[in-house]
Amino acid sequence: MMQEELKALEVEALQKIKEVTDERSLQDIRVHYLGKKGALTAILRGMGKLSKEERPVVGEVANSVRENVTAALDAKKTKLEKAALEAQLSKETIDVTLPGRPVAESGPHILTQIIEEIEDLFIGMGYEIKEGPEVETDYFNFEALNLPKNHPARDMQDTFYITNELLLRTHTSPMQARAMQHSDKSQPVKMICPGKVYRRDTDDATHSHQFTQIEGLYVDRNVTMGDLKGTLDRFSKAMFGQDREIRLRPSFFPFTEPSVEMDISCKSCHGKGCSVCKHTGWIEILGAGMMHPNVLEMAGYDPKEFTGFAFGMGPDRIAMLKYGVNDIRHFYTNDIRFLTQFHHG
Repeated sequence: MMQEELKALEVEALQKIKEVTDERSLQDIRVHYLGKKGALTAILRGMGKLSKEERPVVGEVANSVRENVTAALDAKKTKLEKAALEAQLSKETIDVTLPGRPVAESGPHILTQIIEEIEDLFIGMGYEIKEGPEVETDYFNFEALNLPKNHPARDMQDTFYITNELLLRTHTSPMQARAMQHSDKSQPVKMICPGKVYRRDTDDATHSHQFTQIEGLYVDRNVTMGDLKGTLDRFSKAMFGQDREIRLRPSFFPFTEPSVEMDISCKSCHGKGCSVCKHTGWIEILGAGMMHPNVLEMAGYDPKEFTGFAFGMGPDRIAMLKYGVNDIRHFYTNDIRFLTQFHHG
């Protein structure tokens, strides 16, 4: 009787396995017939009522049924998995004859272009390009530039300090001291230093905690304010056009004396006054001045024998003025619609 039940269960299970069309239903069949609470287990619970002679025979039949059903389940699972894979591959077939997707060509960032343009200009005037560390020492960032201890520029609210003696440079001016200290004092020093600088500032349309700067330096015998003005005039005409005029206004920087701010005539109104230049006719662009004797002396120069000038400009500001950009954040937000306007060609 029990053997007949087992054979009937096998026939039923094999028929359902044959008819099943998805893996989830196949798993349900496996649980229904071979699970701990499945049909096969339910039948075998009656083996306790069998005689000793019948139990081995029924056990052999039960094992055969289990093996046959399991084999059928595994074979069906393999078949369903293969069919699913073939369907997926057919759905995801790639047409290799289709043309490829075009790759957008990139180009130098607008600030990189401005920096390279300025470098080419000053190389043509005999200047070297030097680079300095962005993590700078307190000595070169401040003290060697006539900024003694407790100077307001050392305020923790203005500078990113790493330790008491290390900081993120607030300007590229430390290369003035580095270049002069390592120079051959019998030869003139003419160099510019482009690079990133950092200040604790609130980011807005005209300010950023990280921006670029270019420092310039010329030290030799008999260097005058006239040399500085001529250099800056040539720079402004090359960058903004031959019709641009410059003016120098008295200012203050600890490492230059005398110090000046340089303005260029407004290109929108040609010096007549408009909203762009706040009706002054002029736009401030950079700071400069003659090297302070203390800075020369700390770098190993005799200020009675040598003179020099230095200037510092911001490529960000120059790019904004040259191309009419009204928000410095456009340079750093990586908006491709903005950046592609300035690709070469």
